[in-house]
Amino acid sequence: MPADRLLLIVEDDEKFARTLKRSFERRDYEVVLAASQEDVAELLGVCSPNYAVVDLKLAASSGLACVQALHAHDPAMLIVVLTGFASIATAVEAIKLGACHYLAKPSNTDDIEAAFGRAAGDATAPLTERATSIKTLEWERIHETLAETGFNISETARRLGMHRRTLARKLEKRQVT
Repeated sequence: MPADRLLLIVEDDEKFARTLKRSFERRDYEVVLAASQEDVAELLGVCSPNYAVVDLKLAASSGLACVQALHAHDPAMLIVVLTGFASIATAVEAIKLGACHYLAKPSNTDDIEAAFGRAAGDATAPLTERATSIKTLEWERIHETLAETGFNISETARRLGMHRRTLARKLEKRQVT
């Protein structure tokens, strides 16, 4: 297995992490798994991956902190953020912190590997004419605030001036798996 194809998957959903691991191993990647920011710090002490796939929402913290730590460890590492809670705010933050790409779930191995290949960006990407809807703006604001609070539902609801149950219902309706 080529040493330059070491991939770190930071995902707290064990089943999804194992599935993604097997899929990348079939493509000749050597894969290591981490479920938390602490696991990432421990792994970086013993290996230096060339690629990383980081889930945005980890059980105990935000994946953005992992992106920041991985980029600080190796600025050349290609990092893709994968999330079921996509928003423009978190996409911008992920890129600012060192991710090369940001993908909404469901994304498969082909999508992730293609994202590694598009790390440089494309200045010829087409611009859309579609205006952003009020619902989309609301969704993005909710997720921006969620990221700011470390995905704390109660604190997010307080900052947005809405009842915690109302926020929880909105998140259930738009949940992407």
